[in-house]
Amino acid sequence: MKKSELARIIDHTNLKPDAKDDDITHLCEEAIKYGFKAAVVNPVNVRFAARLLHDSGVAVCSVVGFPLGATTRHAKVFEAEEAIRNGASEIDMVASIGALKSGRLDDVKLDIESVAAAVKGKGKLLKVIIEAPLITDDQKAKVCSLAKDIGVDFVKSCTGFAGSAKIEDIRLMRTVVGEAVGVKAAGGIRSYSDAVRMIEAGASRIGTSSGPKIIEEASE
Repeated sequence: MKKSELARIIDHTNLKPDAKDDDITHLCEEAIKYGFKAAVVNPVNVRFAARLLHDSGVAVCSVVGFPLGATTRHAKVFEAEEAIRNGASEIDMVASIGALKSGRLDDVKLDIESVAAAVKGKGKLLKVIIEAPLITDDQKAKVCSLAKDIGVDFVKSCTGFAGSAKIEDIRLMRTVVGEAVGVKAAGGIRSYSDAVRMIEAGASRIGTSSGPKIIEEASE
């Protein structure tokens, strides 16, 4: 994969709770410099990032129900709608992990459907975070299948707050969704070799705070 092609599937990320304006500025400057697909920021930083990235070709992505997935679906919908109003064109939502682990699949489905209606209804892109480190393979398959049926754009391995992306998880996710849905690998991807392994396993988007390092290693 060419360096430029790799850059266009990287979501350059800063979701630290103490991220300052200077940090978000730096993130966006790097995203423009390297030609990353998106800059991922917390909701409070969306409007600022959108100004910095205006007409740059880099998307603004924000997170919903992050990092626990434990807010109500109404709160997630409001959060998604506000992020879109403030300039986000991509939303990464955390699914209701507790409901999934409890076997309440109807609640998980309604949670995703509600946010999907808000995001897709605005013509924006939705990724569903399944938080793979906290669930079984059967639960991973079930939530990915639900997300696929609902029509989301991507399923995403994890937030990075509960563990790291695993090759076997990416492979399983790709098997379940086929080619109809993207797979985003995120959590602990810090090197070019990490990124390549995830892509080979089926990832079509990489979420990382180490985008510049990955691209520089690819150049070497």
